[in-house]
Amino acid sequence: MTKIPAPETGAAAKAGPGETYDDRPFHSDGLPPEVRAPLAPFNGEEPPTPAWFRWAVAQEPERAFVESLGTKLEALSWGERGKPGLLLVHGNSAHAEWWSPLAPYLAKEYRVTSMSLAGMGNSDWRDSYRFKDFAADAEAVSRATGLYDGGRKPIYIGHSFGGGQVFYAAARHPEHMHAAILVDTGFGGPPPEVLEERKKRAELLANNPSPDRPSRVYPSLAAALARFRLMPPQPAENYYVLDFIARRSLKRAPLPEGGEGWCWKFDPNMWEKLDRSDGMTHDGAPPDLKVPMIHLYGDRSLIIERRGSGEPGFLSRIVREIEIPDSHHHVMIDQPLALVAALRTLLATWPH
Repeated sequence: MTKIPAPETGAAAKAGPGETYDDRPFHSDGLPPEVRAPLAPFNGEEPPTPAWFRWAVAQEPERAFVESLGTKLEALSWGERGKPGLLLVHGNSAHAEWWSPLAPYLAKEYRVTSMSLAGMGNSDWRDSYRFKDFAADAEAVSRATGLYDGGRKPIYIGHSFGGGQVFYAAARHPEHMHAAILVDTGFGGPPPEVLEERKKRAELLANNPSPDRPSRVYPSLAAALARFRLMPPQPAENYYVLDFIARRSLKRAPLPEGGEGWCWKFDPNMWEKLDRSDGMTHDGAPPDLKVPMIHLYGDRSLIIERRGSGEPGFLSRIVREIEIPDSHHHVMIDQPLALVAALRTLLATWPH
């Protein structure tokens, strides 16, 4: 059996044989203010928003929870049942609402569902996270939200870590999907700053053998929003998208000194709990994909930058790729309408 390479965003605390890196989210004090705290200048106020964005986020989805493997998973759906199905999967530490500004523009022709992966958004946390479980979760959500009702298997669309999950599901369970679209998804080792952060973290934990840590609670919504940043770090000009995502990344939580504050929704220990021992390693040969697949990527993405610097990879050898101009890694933030246009064009003409 060909083993599947580990996606670029995730963690490897329980990695199987051959794992050589740990790519958990990292923080750096050396980032410029516009990257480290892009929403801080707004002091908790919402940035100005364009009409297209206001229309999209006003299209309230059907909200449901789907049970899979004993876990309740958040699912947002747009469009009529009976239309062909699209399943949207977000990146690490993110949630289903990352797709809310785009999904309504796909829902005219499709039944669209955006899911929050276990441990993220409003989905339940788990004691451990496995790629095979994420694949089972995606299938459960697809069936429960009507993505099969049109008589065809759904198309999966995944960004970053979510693209890694889509790739895994396509390789292991081609019977679950009609086709797959990856959005700025990379495979391989992390950049040097992540390796340095891992080294620092290991030194800090030397006297504390448990990696578990609680979620940080901020005293106000404004304080929490001021701490929001993208991972991997990048500049972003569409502050209204950042603000929308950030607000829906937070939940109320008790403050240590009493009263309530705000904390991030994702499981802060997810990257330590992620188990990739079920074959998410690379033995030198790419998997034999049975599912049509395309990769959309940002021309300024760190993934592409690292590929250009000579880092070995395999995706461009087995999957067609389309570049989104003037975009970093988080394409749905940098170029949301270009991404919508690319997806609508692909879905109308491909796969044959």
